Amino acid sequence: MLRDKERGECLELLGINHLMDSVQFLMRFQEVPATSDENVTVTETTFDGVPVRIYMPKRKSEALRRGLFFIHGGGWCLGSAASVNYDLLTRQIADRLDAVVVSTNYGLAPKYHFPHQFEDVYSALRWFLQENILERYGVDPRRVGVSGDSAGGNLAAAVTQQVIQDPDVKTKLKVQALVYPALQALDLKLPSYQEGSNFPFLSPSLMVRLWSEYFSTDRTLEKAMLLNQHVPMEFSHLFQFVNWSSLLPERYKTGHFYESPTPGSSELAKKYPGFLDVKACPLLANDNTLSHLPLTYIITCQYDVLRDDGLMYVRRLQNVGVHVTHHHFEDGFHGAFTLHRFKIADKMQNQYLSWLMKNL
Repeated sequence: MLRDKERGECLELLGINHLMDSVQFLMRFQEVPATSDENVTVTETTFDGVPVRIYMPKRKSEALRRGLFFIHGGGWCLGSAASVNYDLLTRQIADRLDAVVVSTNYGLAPKYHFPHQFEDVYSALRWFLQENILERYGVDPRRVGVSGDSAGGNLAAAVTQQVIQDPDVKTKLKVQALVYPALQALDLKLPSYQEGSNFPFLSPSLMVRLWSEYFSTDRTLEKAMLLNQHVPMEFSHLFQFVNWSSLLPERYKTGHFYESPTPGSSELAKKYPGFLDVKACPLLANDNTLSHLPLTYIITCQYDVLRDDGLMYVRRLQNVGVHVTHHHFEDGFHGAFTLHRFKIADKMQNQYLSWLMKNL
C-alpha cells in the first residue's frame, strides 16, 4: 500500500488525479474473485443494495452456526471485501470458527463522504440481522457479532452503538471485536499521534488526511485538523469524552502534557459536521449508550497512531460496566493484523480467533 500511496501522491502533485482515486485504482490489482476452496464456499450478493461477500463452511453442521459481520479497513477511502488480504482473513475466520462470515463493502471517499459509509454498512447489517436472512444462511440469531479493523473497526463500533438504539432490529449483537479502531477525530494530538511520526504504515499526517477525506475533499478541513484547530468553542464540552489525560493508563501519558485544543472555526464545523457526530466518532457516545454495548474485544498496538483511541474506549467501556477483553501488542503496528504469514499477524489473529471461539 505504501508504494501505491507514493505513486498516487505523484499523480496528485502533477494535478492528474486525486490521491485516493489513484490508490484505489492501483489497489484493484490486489483484488481476487469470489473463489470457493475445499473448506469454504464463497459467493457474492447484495444486502439491501450493498455488495457483500459471504463465506460459508462446507462441512455439514447439525446446529445453527455463528455469524460474523466483518467490515474492512482502509481509511474510508480504500480497500474492499475482495482485497486479497481480507479475502484470506475472512475465509480463515469462516473455516476456523465454523462461522458464516459476511464481508461487506461500502462506498468509498472521495466519491462518497460521511455518512454514506456508515449508512451502507448499517443497511447491510440490518438486512443480515433479519430473522429470515439469518435462517437462510443457517445462522444462530443468538450468536451474531460485528468486527472490523481500522476504519472498519470505526464502522463496527458505530453500527454496534446504533443497533442497540434501533427498536426495529429484533436480533441484537452478542459481541463486537475491534482491531486497532479509529474512534475519534476531535483531538488529533494524542500521545500516540505525537509519537507516531516514525510508526510504520500509518503516519499522523496520513491519518489526518484520511479523517478529513471521510468528511470532505476540502483541504481547508485537513489543514485545520493538522493544527488540531477544527473544533469550535461551542462544542468544547465534547472533549470530556476524549480527554486522554484522564482516560489513558499512566505509562502512555509519561512525557506528555495535556493542552486543550485551540478552538476552530464555527463555519468549518457547520459545513462538515461529521467530525462532531457520534456515528463517525464512537468515542463521543455518552455513558448510557456505552453501558448497553455487548461483550467487547479490542486490539491495540504499541506502534500505532490509533493506539490511544482504542485505549480510551477500553477505559470508558470498563467504567460503565461493559465486559471488555483488551489485547495490547507491544511489538504490534497498524496494519499488522492482515500481514498474513508474518509472526505478528499470526499472533494477533490467533488471539482474535480464540476470543471469538469462546465468546461468539
